[in-house]
Amino acid sequence: MSSSASHAHHGEANQKPLVGSMGVDSRKLGLWAFIGSETLFFATLIVTHLIFYARTKEMLNGAGILKELDPRLNYLGIELTTVLASLLLASSLTMVLALAASKARDWKKFRFWQMATILLGASFVGGQVYEFMHLYHVGLKLAPSYALHISDEVYNTIASLNLDPSIVTLGEDHGHKAAIVPSLFGVTFFVMTGFHGLHVTIGIIWLLAVYVKVNKYPDSPENPMDIELGGLYWHFVDLVWVAIFTIVYLM
Repeated sequence: MSSSASHAHHGEANQKPLVGSMGVDSRKLGLWAFIGSETLFFATLIVTHLIFYARTKEMLNGAGILKELDPRLNYLGIELTTVLASLLLASSLTMVLALAASKARDWKKFRFWQMATILLGASFVGGQVYEFMHLYHVGLKLAPSYALHISDEVYNTIASLNLDPSIVTLGEDHGHKAAIVPSLFGVTFFVMTGFHGLHVTIGIIWLLAVYVKVNKYPDSPENPMDIELGGLYWHFVDLVWVAIFTIVYLM
């Protein structure tokens, strides 16, 4: 018996016990349970971010400087994030095509679409790193305050209001005049989007591992399930970004 045939036979022997009494593969059931817990985790991060943004917005509105210092309006542009969302949506499509190719046992097409998914995911992470660097240089940091770069006119207007330092202080950031606002907006934003970026990175590693394994053992009966599990996780991280993009950037 050849090594590939032996591997296939061994895979079949190990697969049957994984199907439980409900007729669902236990690996898929386990992944769905994990996705359920991660959904609650990201929902908590999003809600926490929205709560602290609302507090910051209320404080600035009460002081009459919301328009000038609103962190969402002044920091979060949708141009780059629209591109990033498009990349992840496209990667969901290529993941579906990769799974379809694997079911048809067309491994050449599978390799093409799986690698396309990996590259689109890597492009998303690269774009997110660029966004983080940009936000840091314009004053949004993982800190209990943010420093919004402002014009001389806005600086003088805020100075004339003689506001309490618990609302805003004036200073400099990276050589620019800035209004420093005590707020956890930056902390909650970077934690939320940073954890999502980490999940995307894990997904890239997962898909790459599946790509290498399938390329090495194209006859393994475990391949369809391996690819499907990776695809389920990938679609999850895509949907999380759609939620973040819609709720945090657009609303």
